[in-house]
Formats: sequence, C-alpha cells, structure tokens
Amino acid sequence: MALPKLAHTPAAHDKLRALGILALNGMFDEMDAVGVLRQAATDVLPGDLAIVSSFGADSAVLLHLVAQVDPSLPVYFLETGKHFAETLDYVETLKKHLGLINVHAIHPNAADVQRFDPNGDLWETDPDSCCHIRKTEPLEPITEQYGGWVTGRKRFQTKERGVLPHFELTSDDRIKVNPLAYFNDADVNQYKIDHGLPEHPLFAKGYKSIGCAPCTSVVAEGEDPRAGRWRGLNKKECGIHFDFNGAIASPMTAATRHTLWKDGAFIADPFHEWADDSDPATASYKHVPLAVFLANRDTFLANPHPLGLLVVPGDRIEDVEADLGRFASIAIKFPAFSDGRGYSTARLLSERFNYSGEIRAVGDVLQDQIPLMRRCGINALVVTHEPTRAALLENRLPEVAIFYQPVGTTEVPVGTRPFLRRVS
Repeated sequence: MALPKLAHTPAAHDKLRALGILALNGMFDEMDAVGVLRQAATDVLPGDLAIVSSFGADSAVLLHLVAQVDPSLPVYFLETGKHFAETLDYVETLKKHLGLINVHAIHPNAADVQRFDPNGDLWETDPDSCCHIRKTEPLEPITEQYGGWVTGRKRFQTKERGVLPHFELTSDDRIKVNPLAYFNDADVNQYKIDHGLPEHPLFAKGYKSIGCAPCTSVVAEGEDPRAGRWRGLNKKECGIHFDFNGAIASPMTAATRHTLWKDGAFIADPFHEWADDSDPATASYKHVPLAVFLANRDTFLANPHPLGLLVVPGDRIEDVEADLGRFASIAIKFPAFSDGRGYSTARLLSERFNYSGEIRAVGDVLQDQIPLMRRCGINALVVTHEPTRAALLENRLPEVAIFYQPVGTTEVPVGTRPFLRRVS
C-alpha cells in the first residue's frame, strides 16, 4: 500500500507524521540513495524540496543523484565570500557536466557582514559567529520556503552523525533528506570513479573535506577526512544541520534563539559576555565591565578587535567619557527591582556625550520598561522574557504619553501642572 504523502504543515510535531517518517526510513535499502531521493522528490514532497550543496570534495555524488532524478530541482550553494577560487570554478564545472539547470548562490546579508565582520577576520576569533552570519542566517529564509531539503551528510563523517537516518523530521516540522547517510568514504570515492565524476580541484592536493578557505586545511594520510575542517578547534559543524540525535542546533529554530532585538527584529548577536579568563589584549566582540576596562585601559586601547562596554548600577560612565569612541556597543545592565540609574546612564551617553553607537539594555528587560528605555536613547535590547519577546514581535508594547520628566527637545510641558509633562 502506498505511503501517504507527508506534505509540509505548520510546526505541530504530530505523532502520525513522526510515525510516517519512521515508515519512510524502513522502506529503503541502506545504499539505495537514488531511491531515497526519488521518493522524496516525486512522492513525499513533489515541488516542495530543495537541495543544499557545498560543492565540496564529495558533492558530485549527491548532485549526480539529483541529475538522475530531476536536473531542474532547485540547488542552493552558500556563497559565503570565503570560498576557495577552485570551489567557485567547481560549481560551474558540475553544473555543465551534470546538466543542472536550477543552481542558485546564496550570499550573506551585506549589512550583517559589515556590522559583525567589517575586517573579514571574524573566523579567527569566533568561527561559530562567522558561520552563523555567512551560512545559517542566509539559508534560513530559503529553507523556510520548502517543506523539506536534501543534504549530503553521511554517518561516517562525525560521531554526532553516527545515527543519521535517510529521513529526519526537524524541530520545525520539515523533512530533511539524507540519501547518502549510509555511504562511507570508500563508497563515495568508488561512486565518483564508477560514474566518471569530475573531482574538486583541491581533492588531489590533500583536501578531503572542503569548506571556506580560512577554516579548511590539508588532511594527512590516515587522518579522518574531516580533520581538516576547523583544525585545532572544538568545532565539527557549521551550524546549518540538526542531526537525528539532537546534538547539533537546528538552523530552522535559530531565529527563536536570538535574544538581541534591534531595528524591529531579533537578530544574530556577535557580542559575548566577558569571562574571567578573557585576555584584554586579544578579546574580541565582548562587553568589557567598566571596572575591568579602567584597570587595563592601555591594553584595551591597543587591542585591534571590536569591543563593547558593560555598565552596571554604581558605575560612573563619566570615568570613560574620553574613551567612548573605542566601543562599538555599550550594554547597560538593568537588574531586577533596580533604581533608575540605567536610564540616567543612557541619557548621559546619548544627550551629553553624543555617543552614536549601539546602546543596549541587558538584564531584566520587560515590556513595560521598553518605551522608557527608548526615550532615554537605548536602541537595542537583549530580551529573554517570553511575554516581552511576544509583545515586541506582535508590536503591542504599552504606550506612555505622560511623564514626570521630559526628555530631549520634543517633550514639553503642557498646561500648568508643575510635575507632569505630556508629549505634545
């Protein structure tokens, strides 16, 4: 009996849908890669399936399957701006060789790159954020258009991928298809030989797994094929995949994980908290506590990387007035049940010191405070309180029209009341 089509539906993690995924995984021989892809493209998600390819060392195998099933299937290539020139050439080689007619390059948002990686060296200090900006963020709006997408992941590649099935139900109720899940390294290489597929130009030079140029190195004889990716770092994935065992964060829920609200949306945040073992000479994209900055001022001023400043109640922002231009972001801590010193600090920054960078509120940020924070010059918010997040997304913050104290030049007294001021 034919299995019912698992059409894309809003996230609901329905038990029957999950059982359908299990049934799909029982239908195919482990090595029947083309059968898996054909089932996904023609029966499970016809017209609602995308291919995501790195055009790396093994990509020709998956793309050859695509060419057999339907060369018009949409194929998306993450053009991060950091690829080897040979990879960009290889994209054109495979398109021509396989007859693929629907290949699209996805580029990172230029404003995000300028904001988070202006010098192009974020990969050196924070490769996770670099991958997020250049891969995860650009891919999300693409995959959101489809009920499922196809990857070239394989079980042998990492321990985390060791339980990878042919079909996955992701956390946002899409279907991820892995036709090559059971292929090992020898299977991949033999497939390329059997079908006369062109190799990536760098494969013969020892690059067995190929990603962005700065984070890819040659693999020695006997090493794991992915040993050359992010060598020396505790990092195995770029972040766009969610494995069956749940060990890798789902890109499809990344937007809900963002806590930085700015310019009308929750966005990726390049900044991290200062840690006790952070080095003032090499720290990058960290909010430095004001007291720590003052104690190491010369070192921080010589540090070439972007930095932020963290101000807590009791700190005197006046003590760093001459150095405010050093900071790309100033975070003002609002502890629970605190007084109004955070608001005063924001006003000093924006009105007296004419600070033009990001002023963000962190800590206990609640929806009834946000109109007041904005009045005082705060232009970014780190929000973890779920009702407040919902209020921001739904644009239903409380409106405040009467104040005890005017701010700026637009709020002027109305009437004869000696204390209350109303927006005119």
